[in-house]
Amino acid sequence: MKIINKSNFLLLLLTLWGLGSLTSCEKDEIRAVMKSNPVPVVGLSAQNIVLTKENADKDALVVSWPKPDYGFDAAASYTVLLDKKGGDFKNATAFSTGSELRKAFKTNELNNILLKMGFKVGSPADIDVKVTSLLGEKTVFSSVLGSFKATPYLDKLDLSSNWGVVGSATTNGWNGPDMPFYKTADAGVFAAYVTLADGEIKFRQDNKWDVNYGDDGANGSAEKNGANIAVKAGTYRILFNTNTFRYTIDKFSWGVVGSAINDWGAKPDGPFFYDPSSDQWRAIVKLTDGEIKIRQNSDWAVNYGDNGKDGTLDAGGDNIKVSAGTYLITVDFKTLKYTIEAFKVWGIVGSGTANGWNGPDAKFTPDFGAEGVWYLNNVKLVDGEVKFRQNDDWAVNYGDDGANGSLELNGANIAVKAGTYDVMLDFSVAGKPVYKMTKK
Repeated sequence: MKIINKSNFLLLLLTLWGLGSLTSCEKDEIRAVMKSNPVPVVGLSAQNIVLTKENADKDALVVSWPKPDYGFDAAASYTVLLDKKGGDFKNATAFSTGSELRKAFKTNELNNILLKMGFKVGSPADIDVKVTSLLGEKTVFSSVLGSFKATPYLDKLDLSSNWGVVGSATTNGWNGPDMPFYKTADAGVFAAYVTLADGEIKFRQDNKWDVNYGDDGANGSAEKNGANIAVKAGTYRILFNTNTFRYTIDKFSWGVVGSAINDWGAKPDGPFFYDPSSDQWRAIVKLTDGEIKIRQNSDWAVNYGDNGKDGTLDAGGDNIKVSAGTYLITVDFKTLKYTIEAFKVWGIVGSGTANGWNGPDAKFTPDFGAEGVWYLNNVKLVDGEVKFRQNDDWAVNYGDDGANGSLELNGANIAVKAGTYDVMLDFSVAGKPVYKMTKK
């Protein structure tokens, strides 16, 4: 236990907050409560906030506090903590500000925090906030609580449905979980974007067999408990109309082609994937200096460039010039608007992977509906070790020092056994990244 001169400690409390109360000294920690009299510890720029998507990049809330007078020249570090009203702050969302005496929350940042806490869109959320001050290694002061209300908005689409595609031709076989159908602009019509192997499929609800449809006549008409539907390997769009119980299975994919990626088709196009949180298509690609276009089904019948360099695709348009780097390409095929942004992508590397410690790494895909979450499904590993890193580079890499599912920067290698895995990385909680590896 630290030994502190009693008179100096009392002077410290009185100097900071007036009449104070000394709590017990436990496990080398000194805890005091910052009183809001005479000066409020937690200052909030607003008490009742209605968040809107239009103000996504603007400050919604500023938490600030006066610089305490510790009675000596103290190098303190501060943390802002947010929790549900009446919470115990054990699982609070924390933001370190270093020596800064304020934390500004952008509208989209605060909105994401509220949604992750489980608050409903359009309903006011009651939030408690406090500030902690850390002196040295273990001397902690904690402010009295401030509070505010904030109403979140829906910034992601919810196109999920309870329908799915199941079968021997799917990734997970007849036991599922099923490949999802998504809602479309037409009520009762669902779309699935799937890559299938040679085999059979059916359509069912809720990953269960209680309600399932096949095709007794192989004629595009779905019957309840009907026969399995035979398919060939390929990438498809399946449209299932639950009003008429008709369906179609069509070859369907979008890809990036060009001198900057695959010598204009000498190798496979860089694949796009469907993002149901925005109803857009996205591709994560590594490019060299050169040019690209975007085309459908690895064929030139439907291809897009950009005649005006204005961010809008044109059918058969001019090649798009690009510089070397890793990029996220996003396309809205309803409006033909597109963006090409430099991007940092996570990968898995190590002796347990197909390409060893030198890579290239097997790449994760971000979950655009859950910020900070990445997934890599059906990756085959061998006995060995792995780590996670950005853009095939060791500058930013994570391991697991305690073999406990938490990630540490430059941490220890993670031992793995041979098998096929679904891997999830979760960086959604600042300073507390975690991962999960599920063997199939």
